[in-house]
Parts: sequence; structure tokens; C-alpha cells
Amino acid sequence: MTNSLFSVLCRFVPPYKKYLALNIIFNVLTSFLTLFSFAVIIPILEMLFKIKEATYDFVPWGSASVKDVLINNFYFYTQESISAFGQSKTLALLAGVLVVMTALKTGTAYLAAYFIIPLRSGIVRDIRNFVYDKIAALPIGFFTTERKGDVMARMSGDVAEIENSVMASLDMIFKNPVMIIVCLGMMIAISWQLTLFVLLLLPIAGIVMGRVGKRLKRKSLELQNQWGGLMANIEETLGGLRIIKAFNAEDKVKGRFHAENQVFYRLSNSVARRQQLAHPMSEFLGTTAIAIVLWFGGSLILSGASSMNAASFIYYMVIFYSIINPAKDLSKAMYAIQKGLASMERVDRILNAENPIKDPAHPKPLPVLSGPIRYENVTFAYGEKPVIDNVSIDIPSGSTLALVGQSGSGKTTLADLLPRFYDVGKGRITIDGIDIRDLKVHDLRSLIGNVNQEAILFNDTIYNNITFGVQSATMDEVISAAKIANAHDFIMASEHGYQTQIGDRGCRLSGGQRQRLSIARAILKNPPVLILDEATSALDSESEHLVQEALDRLMENRTTIVIAHRLSTIRNADIICVMHEGRVVERGRHDQLLEQGGYYKRLVDMQSLGD
Repeated sequence: MTNSLFSVLCRFVPPYKKYLALNIIFNVLTSFLTLFSFAVIIPILEMLFKIKEATYDFVPWGSASVKDVLINNFYFYTQESISAFGQSKTLALLAGVLVVMTALKTGTAYLAAYFIIPLRSGIVRDIRNFVYDKIAALPIGFFTTERKGDVMARMSGDVAEIENSVMASLDMIFKNPVMIIVCLGMMIAISWQLTLFVLLLLPIAGIVMGRVGKRLKRKSLELQNQWGGLMANIEETLGGLRIIKAFNAEDKVKGRFHAENQVFYRLSNSVARRQQLAHPMSEFLGTTAIAIVLWFGGSLILSGASSMNAASFIYYMVIFYSIINPAKDLSKAMYAIQKGLASMERVDRILNAENPIKDPAHPKPLPVLSGPIRYENVTFAYGEKPVIDNVSIDIPSGSTLALVGQSGSGKTTLADLLPRFYDVGKGRITIDGIDIRDLKVHDLRSLIGNVNQEAILFNDTIYNNITFGVQSATMDEVISAAKIANAHDFIMASEHGYQTQIGDRGCRLSGGQRQRLSIARAILKNPPVLILDEATSALDSESEHLVQEALDRLMENRTTIVIAHRLSTIRNADIICVMHEGRVVERGRHDQLLEQGGYYKRLVDMQSLGD
């Protein structure tokens, strides 16, 4: 999706339209006050320094056009002031009027900026919230093709770039066009011929700057993509630091990072140079425009072809110069916005990513799990080749299914299809005869607890990790779950008991302690269905004994799917399915499969030989 500034604002501005309206109102006031403060210059030039010797009579309001009456009576009162107080005091009075007008103008300019700030900050906050919510909602499959570091770069660097460019330019976007329009209106009132010439001149400068801006956007997109690659590189380095050091690969990863960083350096230079071109180019084009208008307007006055006098022409040039600065600021803002829109495109790849795991239009009520879980002719593929190929399994309620087989045979994928981490390609999975795709995703996952090989914990307290995802758990329930999981003793021996911080991913705990906390979390959730994915394979013998004891308690009276490499842990399973290349090649109990002398027997023999 190609973003434009208009589309971005239409998506994110509506909740803040009140602030936008106030900003525009005060910008309009600022523009008019700017014109009126400049208008004070004309009587100073014309009357005080005797450029014009005309006399004026008071004209009643409504007897002529508002413009003519306003100008005439302004000159009348100025003339009267000179007669009554003299030129010096009238000059002081006009100077005071100029100061008051400037004070009002700067006050309204501040209020315009004051009201744009909540809009700017709010939009950036909303974008961060939208991106985070989308990341949390997207299926696991999305992150198998996206690098975590790049996703983090989009949420941090790209959102920051949107704030620094698009949002930082909002004030210019809503202020400068108003100033330009108001000033152009006054210029038309003074001399429409000269203004027509100006309007023919300015688009030429706009076309030149627009072409440079498009190139800047393209380069900025390359730069942000490269930044995402750098973040991914850093994330991989931090995650694999132990292996990097163990294999003496520091020089290899340094070389790879330095090469990517050099590309980022070159792109940064290119983007920064193009961005820095905005000010000198706008300065040159603006000065050129002023010079041309000065020549053309002066020629009109000298030839007598214009109704303007010298003072009106000076006022015209002052107004025109007032357009040049907003136009330059607007051009710089457009350069910055091109960078921000490039970042917005990268953020939109997340925001616009489609989530295939959707709730049904008419969800069915949650089953009571009195019947079996059935895999019926299930086929699933990450790409073209099936990972699960026409698998059918019946798991009676309250029974234990063990999935065994070589790595890559599809065991974990088959289990991941049950909570809809992925959706089946063909066939279906039912619970109590209800297709799981006919249930709300939240309701389906509320039935299922997970204990994985890698205990996934969060940088929080032990208490908060055990109660993660469980609403309104009492302390007694948490302690009871910890005792069942054989975790209570080591928790109480820690520095602050259940309020002890466990560090990033639980780094302050041993592997066995982390696994027992994840079991306590599953016990507290008390799900009727349990998935154990090689929950003891990474543990030493003592930890494995404690964890297996906790798992045995957890599995009581639950429908359980166990994925196991250590076959000794699933001897008592009600059903053992042996998987090979995505198919179930054998099924039965432990003793039955040994008697068949097939795949399972070979797996047992190989493991016994290894032991």
C-alpha cells in the first residue's frame, strides 16, 4: 500500500479533530494579525514621511465596501492624530499598535502550536498501540518469515521516524498553507495582475522540489530496511553470544555487522545530503522569485500600468516575502514527510498483514469436553510440501496421547494445530464433534494449557509469572499450584519469595526451576486439555525427576498430548503415535508397539543404546 500524507492523516487524525479545529482557527487568526500588523507600515511611509499628501474625511460604515471604508477611516484617524499630537507622537502611537498586534499574533501562534501537540503525540501513541496490538494478534506463522529484530526496528526506529518527520511537520502543514492562502488573498486585492504572475511562477519551484522529494522517499525506505537488518543482526548476536564465543566466531560476526553498518552509513549520507538540500534550494528559488517579482512589479509601476503606488508595492513585497518563509518551511516539511512516509510503509506491512486465524461469524458455545478430540484427515504445509500428511487420530477424553518420532517428523506442528497456532490446510480437528474453527479462538485456547521444552518466562516476579493469563488468582491458589509443581520450596528459599524478580527469560533460575514455574502456571490455569512439548528433554536427571513428578500430577484427569524424545517418559501413555515424514506410521500402547518390531522398536533400541 502506497501511503500519502492525506491517507495517513485520515486514518489517525479523527479522534483529535477538536485539537485540529482549534489549531486551524488560531492559525487563521495569526495570519490575519500578521497582515494587519504589516499594514501599519503604509501610513508611516505615506503620511509621516510625506510620500502622500492626500487628506481624508470620515466615511460612515456601510456607505461603501468594507475594505474601502476601513482603509479610508484608518488614514483619517492617522491624519487626525498627526494634526492633534504631531508626527512624533503619532509615530509612537502606531509603533504601539504594531507591538500590540505583534503580541496578539505571537499569542495566537503559540495557541495554535499548543493545540497541535496533543494531536501529534496522540497519533504517535496510537500508532505504537496499533502496531503492538497487531503483533500480539498475528499468528505465529507470520514471525517465521519476519526477523524479530526487523519487527522491533519497525516499532522503534520507524515509529520514531514517523514522529520526527510527519508528526513534527504537522504544525507546518496546517499553519503555512493558511498563511499562504490569506496572504495570496491580500495580494490579489492589492494587484491581481502581479499576483497572477506570481501564481504562474511558484509552481515551477514546486515541481523542482517535488522531484527531489520523491527520490528522498525511495532512499529513506532503503535506509529503514537496512536499519531493520542491523537490528536483526544485533538481536541474533545477543541471542547467540554463547555459541559465538564457543566457536571463536567473534571476527566473523563483527565482519558481517561492519559490512551491513557500512551500507547503512552510505545510505544515511545519501538521505541526509538530499534532506539538507531542501533549505538552500528553497532559499535560492525563493530569492529568485522575489527578484523576478521585484523586477516585474517595479516595471509595472514605473510604466504606469499598475494602480499601485510605491508604498502599496512595498507592502505587497512585504506580504510576498511573508509567503516565501512559510513556503520554504513547507518545502522542508515535505522533505521530512517523505522520510516519514517511507517509514509508514514499513509499519503498514505489519498493520495491514492479514491474520488468517479468525473467529467465526457465528461461534458455537464452548464444549464441556466429555467427548474425544479428533484429527480427521488433517493435512498442513508451511509451503508446498506437506508437513502433516492426511493424519487421523482419536484422543478419548481424559486419555494421554504420546507423539514420538525423529526430529522434523511433524510432532510439534501436529500439536500446534489444536490451539490454532496454524490452521489446517485440509481435513479438520474437532472437540466433542465441534470443528475448532467454529469456536472463538480465545475460548478454544482457554481449554488448553502448554508446557514447552523451553520454559518461556517473563522479566517479572515469580508470582506474576505463575498467574500469567489467569484472572483474579488468590495467593493460596498460587501456593497450591507451586506445591503441586514441586516449586514452592525453591521459591520460598529465594530472596523475596513469590515477589522475587527472575530476570530476562528467567535467567536467575536454573532450567529445572524455570520448567517447574511453567508447570505451576499451567496448573493454576487448570485446563482440561494439556500439551507437553518435550517438557523434560533439556533437564538433568534430578531436575527431570522433580519435573516429571509434577507433570504426572498435572496430567491427572486431563486429556494430554505429550511430545517426547525420551521414550521412558511415555511408557504409560494410552495411545502412542509414531510419526515419520508427516504421517502416523504406527500407533498403539508401548508393549504393543514393541511387539510389532517396527519404527517404535527401532527408536527404543537406539535410545537404549545411547543410554
